[in-house]
Amino acid sequence: MFTGIIETLGKVVELEKEGGNLHITISSAITQELKIDQSVAHNGVCLTVVAIDGGRYTVTAIQETLDKTSLGQLKMGDLVNLERAMVLGTRLDGHLVQGHVDQTATCTKILESNGSWLFTFEYDALLNNVTIEKGSITIDGTSLTVVNSKKGAFSVAIIPYTYEHTRFNSYKVGTTVNLEFDVIGKYVARLIEVRQ
Repeated sequence: MFTGIIETLGKVVELEKEGGNLHITISSAITQELKIDQSVAHNGVCLTVVAIDGGRYTVTAIQETLDKTSLGQLKMGDLVNLERAMVLGTRLDGHLVQGHVDQTATCTKILESNGSWLFTFEYDALLNNVTIEKGSITIDGTSLTVVNSKKGAFSVAIIPYTYEHTRFNSYKVGTTVNLEFDVIGKYVARLIEVRQ
């Protein structure tokens, strides 16, 4: 379980395809604090640390993960948002994030407005995921508040700190991102669907 508050950025230093799996080696400032079998969210995708070598560590994404997320598009040198699993008993600064990506979305608009940014994303509404105005959404692992919620689209407002310390400063129109919809909202939507 995660909070959606990004700790640091990591850099992809090696990619190795093995069958349907992709081994991703990351260089990061938190590597020395990691251990084998630990869960770390990478652009919002929960992956298990399988190897550590100096300032680098490796995680493996299976085919199911590659099919449902943007991790298969990673290239050498790409930056990824990183967050270690939350510690129970401390403040929950974001919202409850599972690290289980529901689907991807595409950035369709970026507006800069007096030192902040408004990013708009579109996603496949046929998968029955929904956003609500002022509800929570996780984009590449970052916990954010939804504005301009529509069927298959929404926007988020980004403050300078988030822009500077996450992948948001590298997004362009057309960038594919990972979405995890609010877990409580998903259960409510599923209950309504079952009762109809």
